[in-house]
Amino acid sequence: MSDRSDTAPAERRPDRAALAIGAGLGILGLLVLWDARAISGGAYERIGPGTFPTLIGLALVGLAVWTAIEAWRGRFPERDHDEFAPIVWIVGGLAAQLLLLTTAGFSIATGLLFAATARAFGKRKLYVSIPVGILLSLAIWLMFTKVLNLALPAGPLERLFG
Repeated sequence: MSDRSDTAPAERRPDRAALAIGAGLGILGLLVLWDARAISGGAYERIGPGTFPTLIGLALVGLAVWTAIEAWRGRFPERDHDEFAPIVWIVGGLAAQLLLLTTAGFSIATGLLFAATARAFGKRKLYVSIPVGILLSLAIWLMFTKVLNLALPAGPLERLFG
């Protein structure tokens, strides 16, 4: 005879983060379904332009229900502890790019984003990653504007080349 409490798994509480994700998926699925019903392909089409958005909306609602059930049962694995410093570096790089894109141009703004992301992944030498990021971004800018004839924001560095 053994004591059942020793062998029974510990009861876990519902995972609030997973419940929030399930709710978000449900809202997104309902929005897709609501938007898909407005798409009309005509009276004679069995599969029209609204079919695939409807299927995607149904899949999202199904995933939302599944996620909510698993979250309520507490069956999600334990998550690792988040490191906030890399997240701050990446979000800061994105903010710098958004703020500098129209004034400094694509190359400088995206080069700073490259350097901030490299720093978030452990590259400590910003004096190396900033110029490398700017040069890579300048090459991308030249490819898009000169070869593909697409317009990207130009700043003082880009004006030297075109």
